[in-house]
Amino acid sequence: MTHKTDKLVLDRIVAAGCARGISRRSFMGHATAAGLTATAASTLWSTQVSAATPSQGGHLRVAIHDANTSDVMDPGQYLSVFMIQLAHASRSYLTLVNPDGTLGPDLADSWEASADAKVWTFALNQNATFHDGRAVTSNDVLASLRHHLGEESTSAAKSLLANVVDLRADGDHTVVIELDTGLADLPYILTDYHIAVVPADADGKAAWGGGMGSGPYKVDSWEPGVRASLSKHDGWHRDGAWFDSLELIAINDPNARQTALVSGDVDAVSSVDLKTLELLRQRPGIDILNLPSGSAVTLPMHVTTAPFDNNDVRMALKLAIDREELVEKIVFGTATVGNDFHISPNMPYYPEDIPQRSYDPEKAKYHLKQAGLDSLDLDMSASDSIMPGAVDFVTLFAQQAKAAGINIKPVREPGDGYWSDVWLKKPFIFSKWGARPTPDTMFTLAYKTGASWSEAFWSNEQFDALLLQAKAELDDVKRAEMYREMAMIARDDGGTIVPMFTNYVYAHSDKVGHPEAVGSTWEMDGARAYERWWMKT
Repeated sequence: MTHKTDKLVLDRIVAAGCARGISRRSFMGHATAAGLTATAASTLWSTQVSAATPSQGGHLRVAIHDANTSDVMDPGQYLSVFMIQLAHASRSYLTLVNPDGTLGPDLADSWEASADAKVWTFALNQNATFHDGRAVTSNDVLASLRHHLGEESTSAAKSLLANVVDLRADGDHTVVIELDTGLADLPYILTDYHIAVVPADADGKAAWGGGMGSGPYKVDSWEPGVRASLSKHDGWHRDGAWFDSLELIAINDPNARQTALVSGDVDAVSSVDLKTLELLRQRPGIDILNLPSGSAVTLPMHVTTAPFDNNDVRMALKLAIDREELVEKIVFGTATVGNDFHISPNMPYYPEDIPQRSYDPEKAKYHLKQAGLDSLDLDMSASDSIMPGAVDFVTLFAQQAKAAGINIKPVREPGDGYWSDVWLKKPFIFSKWGARPTPDTMFTLAYKTGASWSEAFWSNEQFDALLLQAKAELDDVKRAEMYREMAMIARDDGGTIVPMFTNYVYAHSDKVGHPEAVGSTWEMDGARAYERWWMKT
């Protein structure tokens, strides 16, 4: 055989091994027949096949940032990264986002919409069970969805499902969702981490207490802000869930988290200390994942509070920030510069033709004068538990803003309780959002008037009208035009500075294996590492 033919044959043998189509013994036989020595074939098996082949067993320990003693099991109240990770490890959703950004099945095997996208039908997996052995039925899904509906609901996902007018079951394993307008993104919206499926109680309400779910692992113990221990759910309805057990450990301090990985006390960390990223990269036995994402740093200004109720003040602050310097010095290049609208280059409908806003302290001074101010003094809150380097970020921003006559005092807040005591409470803060799959999801959750998580309390009638139109628009070209116009309105009138979209940078021991394609919707493979990853043998 020629060299080219040999390689083609070996590639097929390796692919068969990775797909678990042949045993190690068969692999060795085929590889040696293709011309490899026994030693070379054995090396190929261990470095390419075995490492890429999931194997059952082992205990995964993950150090996770952004954990709080105020964390709760109510899906509608999930706030922290820790709870997002725990939710995906222990609970199921109707749909999921695949590593390539496409939509995939979780509890729903399939779904279809009416021609106007007002009525959606979801067929449930008939093998799915909760951790106590009960079958997951349509009634459980209906109860879980209703948890986010109605005037009395306090769920953060309430605005995402505001267009739902009717929910009904068509048998035990079919759910019908009817809307008051076409909603092309509904299957994507249902991947939102709040919309987890939990059992229905006798009154048809969501029984979320105790952490019951139908995810790949069941919660054995959980201490808010400290740790959670989980064991494999034998009734998991999808592929994967290779570990026997998991331990999610809350470590908010980035240095302590990284030390735990280097010392072997944990197998993975949800976020690395970017200051020492290059040193960590040189450590043997550690693999780093650095994935561009739609995770945004935002600096919300409460437009209901002076001086942020004046758009000239907001514009001055948007012009007083040097985004490129912040990307270079705070996150060491592991981010994409933002442009004060919340559509990332990773999202569909990204309006790449909108001119990039740049650092211009002289123009910022002009806007301050338009607001009747010669200078401006502000406090700005941040915590490194939200993102390593968050306080340094605010400190550097403060230095940049001085040239515009803006004096920002960085306020270092405790990590524990940041989301409950600082976010949505204090008028000017550092915030960070996980990636969302579509602009509609992001705009509905945080920019629509009265949205649950409208962190700037901003309201714009034209924006709201366009958002409503875009939801029902099935023509992609027209929809893109609407999102571009919304982006411009948010950029030039909105109460949120969006300086960058950060990469997800996390790390794991080389004893941990994972597929080549890794998701970037959340840390840890879109928070799906617990079902997708495995321990190498």
